[in-house]
Amino acid sequence: MKKIVFFDIDGTLLDDEKNLPASTKEAIKTLQEKGIYTAIATGRAPFMVTKLLEELNMESFVSFNGQYVVFRNEVVYANPLDTSELKKLIKSAEDHLHHLVFLNESTLKSNVKFDQRVKESLGTLQMVHPEYDPSFYEKTDIYQALLFAKEGEDSYLTEFEKNLTFIRWHEESMDVVPKGGSKAEGIKKLIERLGFEMENVYAFGDGLNDIEMLQTVGTGIAMGNAHEAVKMHADLITSNVDDNGIVNGLIKVGLLEENFEIIKTKAQAPVSDVQTF
Repeated sequence: MKKIVFFDIDGTLLDDEKNLPASTKEAIKTLQEKGIYTAIATGRAPFMVTKLLEELNMESFVSFNGQYVVFRNEVVYANPLDTSELKKLIKSAEDHLHHLVFLNESTLKSNVKFDQRVKESLGTLQMVHPEYDPSFYEKTDIYQALLFAKEGEDSYLTEFEKNLTFIRWHEESMDVVPKGGSKAEGIKKLIERLGFEMENVYAFGDGLNDIEMLQTVGTGIAMGNAHEAVKMHADLITSNVDDNGIVNGLIKVGLLEENFEIIKTKAQAPVSDVQTF
């Protein structure tokens, strides 16, 4: 019976310093050796996760919160934002002195030359302020936009909720994807391609954009460092990312043997610093 495990990145695969714990890498390698499929499910763009995919020997991922799905390096689903809807959103955001960043599968551009909110938010992902190209969204498919506004400053966005979904990932920023877009929907597209049953699908996550994913898969595992709202929707809770959270979760669901504890202890100290952009 074939199984697959999806992993969020920030706070799940990577710790607060954006390091990949050696125990996590060893655990994923062991799953692959056992014939269990492994994939990433992230809000990030494909170009941001290339090196991490290489580090983990993965060829499949759900990116842009489900809008761009790849199986063994082949695109199996792509769902870009509507250009006319983006244009209306940009105008409204400008009226509130808010700016956006636009992403396709290979790069990102900003509609402002410099914004401290953009710099600080992307800085938490170890990224620099994007280049300025306000018409970028008109020249390519955009799978996700980032809108930079604090909670409490975004009430005007309700008028766009018929066609867009907003997912807050930072106190200064939120993801913008097509209505109904989520990691869960991207996972559905991928397992349809594989012919898997949802009961044989597992997922690890820690953020608010992981809730629907954890609810949808057969077994949803929240990290110990997850947002409390996320833990409420998980089937089980493991330890923190930097306390062998992936290993402990995989043991709890029976995908790793108890004696993996020996490897876990040995592999705990060193980490691999993975650039994710």
